[in-house]
Amino acid sequence: MAKEIRLNAFEMNCVAHQSPGLWRHPRDRSRDYRRLDYWTGLAKTLERGLFDGLFLADVLGVYDVYGGTPDAALRNATQIPVNDPLLLVPAMANVTRHLGFGVTATLSYEAPFPFARRMSTLDHLTEGRIGWNVVTGYLDSAARALGRTGQNAHDDRYAIADDYMEVVYKLWEGSWAEDAVVADAAHGVFTRPEGVRRVSHTSAHHRLDAIHLSEPSPQRTPVLYQAGTSPAGRAFAGRHAECVFMSGPSKTVIAPRVAAVRAAAAAAGRDPAEIRIFALMTVIVAPTDAEAAAKLAEYRHYASLEGALTLMSGWTGVDFAALDPDQIVEHVDREAGRSALENITRADPSRRWTVREVAEHVAIGGIGPVLVGSPATVADALEGWVDETGIDGFNLAFVVRPETFEDVADLLVPELQRRGRYKRAYAPGTLREKLFGAGRALTAPDHPAARHRWHLAPTDTAPAEPALPA
Repeated sequence: MAKEIRLNAFEMNCVAHQSPGLWRHPRDRSRDYRRLDYWTGLAKTLERGLFDGLFLADVLGVYDVYGGTPDAALRNATQIPVNDPLLLVPAMANVTRHLGFGVTATLSYEAPFPFARRMSTLDHLTEGRIGWNVVTGYLDSAARALGRTGQNAHDDRYAIADDYMEVVYKLWEGSWAEDAVVADAAHGVFTRPEGVRRVSHTSAHHRLDAIHLSEPSPQRTPVLYQAGTSPAGRAFAGRHAECVFMSGPSKTVIAPRVAAVRAAAAAAGRDPAEIRIFALMTVIVAPTDAEAAAKLAEYRHYASLEGALTLMSGWTGVDFAALDPDQIVEHVDREAGRSALENITRADPSRRWTVREVAEHVAIGGIGPVLVGSPATVADALEGWVDETGIDGFNLAFVVRPETFEDVADLLVPELQRRGRYKRAYAPGTLREKLFGAGRALTAPDHPAARHRWHLAPTDTAPAEPALPA
């Protein structure tokens, strides 16, 4: 039986996300990113298209590597201005019943204790539809904004992240027993005190002595997404991630990365088949191939090459403003993200990219591939990606919002359903159950979060009624 294809929408609470300059398109609503009705309308569209989730990216700094200043980012609205992604979720959850929400939060700059409560709150408010995209950050400007001289070294960030995960697992899974809350009105006991433990944690990176402030939420630990594909990132994903987001220019590049992530999960003692892997993709679909090609040409008229190189400079730590447009891009190691530069310098030895070609490529859809055509043409390509790489689905970036997602919901989804490659209805339950099956609201037994989970010992007696104060 052919694998079901899964779709997430890839968005960001800003103007220009992966296609800089397209905010100028007459049909684009990117300037409405400040309005709740844009986001609630998008959520309804995605649920109509049976998307598994809305994946919200975020950064805490400004893209100031290009030219050494933030000017190009500001001029092109390149992920600035940018608002908080978490605050969008309750409003969108209120107008949907099934759509999941994967929110990006940088653990390098978030204290574990308040962050754990924030995610538990979202899991309660969404009735178990929240996920966390675990990132360590890649912008020096973010580190400076948080009072540091610069970000930690790339691999060191993942070592710190491992420790952070241990802290939040203890809070989400180990502070409250699954059956601590009894809400016993007759005896005046809401929570059995013996069902709540104080979390103590002392390490080189974090110190904590506290009770988690939230009662157990539907999923306890949110669905965990992760996007690093460097060796350190893959090892981290193998230990912690339930869903992995990766990018690559071709199937031949993505396939070994998929295999490496699954191998990392196996090395960590987890079932590699349990990892859901999503590849970055941009889809431009229209009723016919010719109409789709015309739409792409129209879109390119508005694309900003400067905005594209501003993004690429931030992702890689390489100042593309200092390079000649016809210069071949060579690989250099930086403490920013690693995979973006590897995609154009090491992924395909037969291809040498000039700066100009990088700009033209990134200007529509970022560093991922772009599929253009009729519903049948695009569906053929998506099937090939899934069947030949082992991915489970796609994080779909937009070009014009919300037009890109409306076209997917109205044109592409029916074609995939006709082929038996896409669901016709949502499965019941939490986001984790929708991804992994009924009865799977909590992390799998082989996941490191699960070892902290506990239950109270069975008792045949009702909780004692508390004595009144003297």
